[in-house]
Amino acid sequence: MTRPPDPGPPAALAPPCALAGLWAVRHGQSTANVAFAAAVESGSTEPVPGRDRDVPLSPAGVAQARALGGWLAGPAPGTGPDLVVCSPYLRALRTWEEMASHAAGLGLAPLDVRVDERLRDREMGVFELHPAPALRARAPREAARRELLGDWYYRPPGGEAFTDVAVRVGQFVSDLGRAAPGRRVLLVAHDGVLVALRHVLAGIGATAPEALPPVPNASVSYWAGDGHRLRLASWGDTAHLAPPGPAGDGGVA
Repeated sequence: MTRPPDPGPPAALAPPCALAGLWAVRHGQSTANVAFAAAVESGSTEPVPGRDRDVPLSPAGVAQARALGGWLAGPAPGTGPDLVVCSPYLRALRTWEEMASHAAGLGLAPLDVRVDERLRDREMGVFELHPAPALRARAPREAARRELLGDWYYRPPGGEAFTDVAVRVGQFVSDLGRAAPGRRVLLVAHDGVLVALRHVLAGIGATAPEALPPVPNASVSYWAGDGHRLRLASWGDTAHLAPPGPAGDGGVA
């Protein structure tokens, strides 16, 4: 007797959400993004000085944020975001300020804006602002534990795993859906928040994204809403960062 094909695991149960649409933007390139990339290339074992929440945009990040303002001003009236919720971290706030300023210059009316602590970046505890070479040099056993567990489950001392970020992001989305039914909402936050958001909105039973999908700086992800559920329609879109032209040469890096 031939067995029927294995249907695989059942589909995840998407949570209810009464938003009309949800956009999520990762902040523009930050000075820490630049420093981390340089440390990986050079092997520098020095942490980036300062507090994570105070990290500013790089000059390229400011240009990216202004390009996002052009994207924000683009949709027809009544189809783009009408409410903005931003992370309290400087690089996200600055991204929104540059977006809003440039969009206003293109004729977009001011939007309703809130800041919510639950959209902050993943907290790295005692290893705040430590590039990978710094972690390996200063705490090799901890670096090995991170490698063993994978980024989704690794919780640094005093910090958060992505599983923890998903809990606070899930609570935020649930509260947002109840507080702003029918609204078209834009979030300005961080790559870890967007990955957690994608996991939460995939629903109960969704597979943990151990291979974390890339979230480019200044990218836009979008979930379409029907008043009952949100469905992922696009992820990590950066088309707005390239100027008009046949091949988009010279786009914002």
